[in-house]
Amino acid sequence: QVQLVDSGGGLVQAGGSLTLSCVASGRTFSRYAMGWFRQAPGKEREFVAAISGSGGNTYYTDSVKDRFTISRDNAKSAVFLQMKSLKPDDTAVYYCAAKSITTTMASYPYWGQGIQVTVSS
Repeated sequence: QVQLVDSGGGLVQAGGSLTLSCVASGRTFSRYAMGWFRQAPGKEREFVAAISGSGGNTYYTDSVKDRFTISRDNAKSAVFLQMKSLKPDDTAVYYCAAKSITTTMASYPYWGQGIQVTVSS
């Protein structure tokens, strides 16, 4: 198993930047693909970005491409989400998530506690 702790959220004005962090404890971090998801009030949780175990492959939902960057530091068991040019529509609770690189399942079994990001207009 792996335990995840998110941090770095807060309140920012539109056009601003924030970086979210997620630190993992447990088994070998590089054996987990990592993702960031978000859930806005009244909406379903949605995928934001993902990164492979080695960090060599990244994936983004269209609405954040060219604004958000996912990265990881396997030596520190951490994954990051750099968010730039933030918009009010980015307001949500953000969650990091993990799944084994060997799984064929699309879903992520391990989740952080979530962290609020609020973008004011």
